[in-house]
Order: sequence, then structure tokens, then C-alpha cells
Amino acid sequence: MEKGSGAAQTDVAGRGGGGLAARLGLKPGLLVQEFGYDADVDDDLRIAIEDAVDGELADEDGIDDVADVGLLWWREDDGDLVDALVDVLTNLADNGAVLLLTPKSGRDGHVQPSEIEEAALTAGLHATTSVSAGADWIATRLVAPRGGRR
Repeated sequence: MEKGSGAAQTDVAGRGGGGLAARLGLKPGLLVQEFGYDADVDDDLRIAIEDAVDGELADEDGIDDVADVGLLWWREDDGDLVDALVDVLTNLADNGAVLLLTPKSGRDGHVQPSEIEEAALTAGLHATTSVSAGADWIATRLVAPRGGRR
């Protein structure tokens, strides 16, 4: 894949009519903390997310405030997904959401939807939306049940 080839598919802000930002709950002013960054992440998608929230992504080493969104890049061989989700929740606002980005089916590191659902439930979350987020990634929005986290 050429650098930047996913730009047309990663119009998170919805300027191309896709409305991905709204489906993922992204809007200007949200603080997004990123976890699981590696060489395989979609830089066009990262930039599109920054554009949608009108700010830079905070890294996983910590921030001075609570995050509105935890952005987690996750691959099959990254370890225990439940542990990773709990780590993201540590600095997440009570009404915050986790955007779990996993490789699409057929790509290296693909994570089965059943594994995502099981890990989310164990971490006290549930999936609300799963959408294509670029050429190689699926975004799954995870939130606490309406009654709050367990």
C-alpha cells in the first residue's frame, strides 16, 4: 500500500459525506489518548481523527487530564485485550468511549469479533458501532453500559 493511499477512505470528519466522525462519536474539543501505536498504524486515519477533534492525539504515557476517547490500535498478537482495555479505561472520563482499531479480516493481526465482544464485556464495556476505518482497519466503538462500568 502506498503512503497516503487510504486518504479518501479515512475522511473521518465526514467532509466526503461519510460521516465516520459522527458514527464514532468524534467531535471538536474531545481529548483523545492513543494506545498501541506502532509502525503499522494508518497515519492518514490518525490525521483525520486529529482533524475531527481539532487537536493532537495524546500518547499513552499519560496526560494531565482525563481523556474523552481512548484510541487503541490492537493486533491479534499484542497480548491480552482485556488488560489493554482496562489500561485504556484507567484515564478515561466516566462517559468516555474506547475506539478499538483492529486489522480487517484477511490482514495480519486480525482479531475475531467474538474475541472483541468477550474482552469488552469482561472489561465492563459493550460495542456500539463497528465500521471500516481506512483500507486496513476496523474501528469498534466501546462504551460502558448505561448503568455505568462494573
